[in-house]
Formats: sequence, C-alpha cells, structure tokens
Amino acid sequence: MSEKSALVTGASRGIGLGIANRLAAQGYSLTISARDEQRLTEVADTLKAAGAPRVVAVAGDLADPDAVGVLTERHAAEFGAMDALIVNAGVGTAGAIGDFPMRRFDKTLAVNLRAPVLLLQQCLPLLRVAAAANLGRGAKVVALSSITGVYSEAQLGVYGATKAALISLVSTFNTEESGNGVTATAISPAYVDTDMSAWIHDKIPAEEMIEVGDIVELVDSLLRLSSKAVVPNIVVTRAGTDGLRA
Repeated sequence: MSEKSALVTGASRGIGLGIANRLAAQGYSLTISARDEQRLTEVADTLKAAGAPRVVAVAGDLADPDAVGVLTERHAAEFGAMDALIVNAGVGTAGAIGDFPMRRFDKTLAVNLRAPVLLLQQCLPLLRVAAAANLGRGAKVVALSSITGVYSEAQLGVYGATKAALISLVSTFNTEESGNGVTATAISPAYVDTDMSAWIHDKIPAEEMIEVGDIVELVDSLLRLSSKAVVPNIVVTRAGTDGLRA
C-alpha cells in the first residue's frame, strides 16, 4: 500500500490536534503547522508515537503568505502527493462592525481567507496526484468554517464574513475540481470546546459546547467517502439552542 499523507494547519492544539492524532493512528504521514515551534515539535513526537510513519513540522504564521509557500514546498519535497488537506488554522476577534479595528480585520482576512486560497492553489497539484493514484477514493480537502458563516451573530461580523467566504470558496472549488477526484467540505460548527472559545466561558460554559471529538469523527467520515460523493458544508449546532447561533 502506498503511503498516505495529509497536511494539517493549526495542528498544535484543539481541533487540528484532534484531527492530526486520528490521522496518525490511521497511519497517515503528516505535515503539521502552527506558530509555536517548540509545541509543534512536541506534537510531532506525539504523533509519531501514535502511529504516523513520518511527521514534518513547519512552524509559521499563516498571516504571512510566504509561510504558506514554505509549508507546501516542504510537504511536496517530502511526500510528492497529498491525500488530505485539513485547513484548520484560524483567528477571530469579537467586535461590532461599526468600530472594528482595521488591523484586526486585515489579520483575520489574511489567516481565515487568503491563507486557505493560497493553500488550495499550492496544494492542488499534490492533491491531483493523490486522486489520480486512487480513483475510487480521490483526495479530500476539509476546511474548518463556522456557524457564523451561515447565521449572523452580533459582535462576530468580521469573523463570520471570512467564514462565509470560506464556505463559498469550498463550494466553487468542488464545481471546478470534484470531477478530477478532489473534493472539499467545509465544517461549520457552533462553539467547540477549545482554547479559542475560552473567551465566552462566562456565558457559555465548556460543558455546553461541542466536543473536539465530534468534529474529528466528521472529518474521519469525510475522508472515507468515495470520490463520487461531495459534501459541500456541514453545519453542527449546539444542543439546547435553536440552532441559529454560535
């Protein structure tokens, strides 16, 4: 059996780490990315112990477009193909549209939208190679979006706008590439119990949030689908809500 490989951004904690651990246990070799080099190195060792044959750790801030190039070039040099691209890294700042700082807007746009576009552009040749080598399964892209990209929520307008754009990007990507065996899915959850959601714990306690493992199970299922099935977007709501809010 040929080596399976995946690239996971934001892999040092939270959802990205959960997905990377599952992929490692399934025998994927991995390229992982996050900003904290020391923690990323520690995670790489953990993933090898969990079953990943090879792990390439590439620290960098995806707000820097050059960082995306370095990341994809490292994966290409090491593996030559890519069975799965997990676009997980993201940033978000709560704030009203009327006085949202443009510096934070630029950062949010760079990480949540420009970086995914660059990743798709630069990983697409590698994904096509993997899809051609396994016509039945194809190659997969999973992008972590947000329920705020589907339903509006006060104070999360900028964050939600980038996530809505990501959902649209995935949909168009499928129109262009699914016939080549490369399919993509956006996952749009409400609050997931991660470090990124800790700021809202005074209003929504961790025990009321979606579990990281729930998202991992969805990603696992998506990667098992045939190349004939396309799932553009999955919205995951929190129990006990009307389903229209984060």
